[in-house]
Amino acid sequence: MHPAKSVILFTTASGAGYGLIVVAVLAEAMGLLPRDPVATLAIVGVALALIVVGLGASTFHLGRPERAWRALSQWRSSWLSREGVAAVAAFVPIAGWGALRYLDASASAPSSIEAALAGLAALSALVVLYCTGMIYASLKAVPMWATPWTPIGYLLLGPATGGVLLNAIAHALGFGTETLGGVVSWLLLAGLVAKLGYWKREEKRKKKATPADATGLGEAGARVQALDPPHSEPNYLMREMGFQIARKHAGRLRRIALVWTFVFPMLAILMSSFSQGWAEIGLVALSLVTASVGLVAERYLFFAEAKHVQSLYYGEAAV
Repeated sequence: MHPAKSVILFTTASGAGYGLIVVAVLAEAMGLLPRDPVATLAIVGVALALIVVGLGASTFHLGRPERAWRALSQWRSSWLSREGVAAVAAFVPIAGWGALRYLDASASAPSSIEAALAGLAALSALVVLYCTGMIYASLKAVPMWATPWTPIGYLLLGPATGGVLLNAIAHALGFGTETLGGVVSWLLLAGLVAKLGYWKREEKRKKKATPADATGLGEAGARVQALDPPHSEPNYLMREMGFQIARKHAGRLRRIALVWTFVFPMLAILMSSFSQGWAEIGLVALSLVTASVGLVAERYLFFAEAKHVQSLYYGEAAV
């Protein structure tokens, strides 16, 4: 599939924003988040900014962006529509939790209403991440995506990258702790396992569609091979659905995605626990930079590796 820049920005930015809310609520429950208005404003403000940027970028991938609101009407049958509805609904508990926490910063503990909004904020963020993953997992015409590993990956990668961001904010504002760094490291490890499981499933997938299956002649035992391409020039479907990436590039991007998204940030966060001053700040900043670069590579590869079954009509041997 064609890895559109707008979709890459949407999934990485909004995923990190929702993930930041999830990890912030978790940190609140663990007593790791100070009741400081500056911290609240920074966390919720950055999260909402990333979410808005991501959702805004997603509209540019539509043929008629001005009609994006109509996508919300198909929530009964479309995961894309459900994601839009969930994303709009999530603003209420997220903004409400941030507002109450900011205005009631002097309280020693959150009120019952604030605690309820915090839980709803985290839950709504996870629902949006799940819906985003299901947009792709529900597409059976793209076999590589049609797996439970796809929504699992979104549910784990969002909090993992959001956790790296929260850890950076915590150190910038002076409330970073080894415990918070440990939580983020575990989230990164869980994301790494999910990504490896996603790729392992694809490598072991035995049933792959062929041109014989596409034409319906496979049941008769026929071997089908295209004699001539259906088009003499590249068309829209070939560009969007039949995008191909060289195996050597895919392998390199997989290594970049694994090392930069998960390994480097984990090492940097763990090393920062034994550092002080500028060394600690530099390592935390390094974890954020490497995770960002790796996540872009991972998301590019997520789209570039996937093949639509219609590419069988354009010379692909198997999908």
